[in-house]
Amino acid sequence: MKRTDLLVELKGLSAAQLKERAGKVAEELLKLRFRHGSGQLEQTSRLGELKRELARVKTILTSQAKQA
Repeated sequence: MKRTDLLVELKGLSAAQLKERAGKVAEELLKLRFRHGSGQLEQTSRLGELKRELARVKTILTSQAKQA
């Protein structure tokens, strides 16, 4: 998914949906970290993608909280 598409999608979500999304991304990131540590992860670039997505979700959550 392109970055702009992701941003448009995330900005359209409510705070509760963003928190749920952040939880899912964090859980997937944790699983990938374990796989990377054991040497089973082939797509190591996915770690960076998930870190950035989690940061974007948290940034949008913070901006929505400031506007409210």
